[in-house]
Amino acid sequence: MAVSEPSRTVPFHGLRVIDASRVLAGPSCAQLLADMGADIIKIESPEGDENRRWPPLMENGLSSNYAAVNRGKRAMTLNMKAPRAREILEKLVASADVFLHSFLPDTAERLGLGYERMRAMNPRLIFCSISGYGAEGPLRNKPGYDLMVQAFAGPMSVTGYDDGPPVRTGVSFVDMATGLSAYGAIVTALYARQQTGQGTWVRTSLLETAVSMLSYHAIAWLQAGIVPRKQGSGGANQAPYQAFRCQDGHVLVGAPNDAAWQRLCTALNDPALAADPRFATNASRLQHREVLVGLLEAHLVRHPGEHWSALLEQHGVAVAPIQSLDRVLTGAQVLANRMVVMAADADDREWPLLGTPFKVGDSGTAAGSSPALGAHTDEILRELGYSDHDLLDLRREKAV
Repeated sequence: MAVSEPSRTVPFHGLRVIDASRVLAGPSCAQLLADMGADIIKIESPEGDENRRWPPLMENGLSSNYAAVNRGKRAMTLNMKAPRAREILEKLVASADVFLHSFLPDTAERLGLGYERMRAMNPRLIFCSISGYGAEGPLRNKPGYDLMVQAFAGPMSVTGYDDGPPVRTGVSFVDMATGLSAYGAIVTALYARQQTGQGTWVRTSLLETAVSMLSYHAIAWLQAGIVPRKQGSGGANQAPYQAFRCQDGHVLVGAPNDAAWQRLCTALNDPALAADPRFATNASRLQHREVLVGLLEAHLVRHPGEHWSALLEQHGVAVAPIQSLDRVLTGAQVLANRMVVMAADADDREWPLLGTPFKVGDSGTAAGSSPALGAHTDEILRELGYSDHDLLDLRREKAV
């Protein structure tokens, strides 16, 4: 399998990030910072991040969920219920540029992880908090998971088919998009710190991310009172623009404007369809969508999807096969854009992981794979000035 070359550009070399977040959103944000060269210290409870144990488990014993968002980090355990754990945390915060957590607001305050306390320790600190439902409002302390927020924030209401049950999007897009949002907020705050010399509090949530991604659906309701319906495999505002049955399954075909519609008719060698007044404009095609779908499928079922992909591409018509992940992750286009990379573990075994969704110069991904629980605890404590005798005491006190 072709993979990316090791990166050379490290925009965040020398930046220290304390990652006290869990599951997907916060860890994915910290992983992006690691990919750009930051030193990420992942703090976990002695039991570990809960997603270490979520199936499926890989050959190296790590959950795919955990491995997906924790490469390139150094891991230490810290028992925040132990008195000396706060002493260690204070030393970490004093040395850090960014502190990232995903505790509920009141839980963070109870653990001594509130913004005001952190700012007093380190005025230059960028403090990033990620929550389920936002830092303000009556639900600020409500736990949030991707699935629940897909329902609560609206995306599930436009997913699936009108006559079907609620459908979850197959990927955890709210979690992962929240990680990207937090990354952007942190980078913005770091840039602002260059101007002011001061840190700040940046915050995001699964709810805010999901609502922002409603995009044109939300604007249609806010400005015209239009409540969108479930859209199946396509979009409600263009036709044809959806999955169609072909000889060996389905293929996505899109002609979202009138010029593309004419090219599609040419590709199908159907001048009568091109001249039919019911399909002359996008508005009229939407009005007669059911008839249109039947006529197009009568053409498409005659050949397999691969035939239509090649033919429609030749005519400049948007087309895409519905690919399984084995095809996606071995495909030339994905590999060419360095979206499959290799990372070595502590035993120098290499494991394939996903690349970053953006590139900065010739940057790539962090060199190491996801760490074992507490793998760097002693190393980090020694950097903070603790002696071997101190380490024994901290373990006896169950602080680490």
